[in-house]
Amino acid sequence: MNTIEAALSLSALVVVAGAIVAALATMGAYISAVDIAGAAARAHAIGLDYDPPVGRVTTQERGGMVTVTARVRGMEATAVFPTEFGG
Repeated sequence: MNTIEAALSLSALVVVAGAIVAALATMGAYISAVDIAGAAARAHAIGLDYDPPVGRVTTQERGGMVTVTARVRGMEATAVFPTEFGG
């Protein structure tokens, strides 16, 4: 009877470990999306082009503010920066 209990508890541990790995991968993708959105918004605000290393970005400029949305592996993040005016 011990082998059945051990097999069930081991399979439960494997499922939990898989869920932890999936959660870490999701958090990594979201952190990457936040970083890319911020970098793209800063670059656009000062007038530079930005090519993200992964994912894609969309940029909108309205009312002196730059809004960038980054999509990376199913995760989405948005950053807003003020536009710098040259003088």
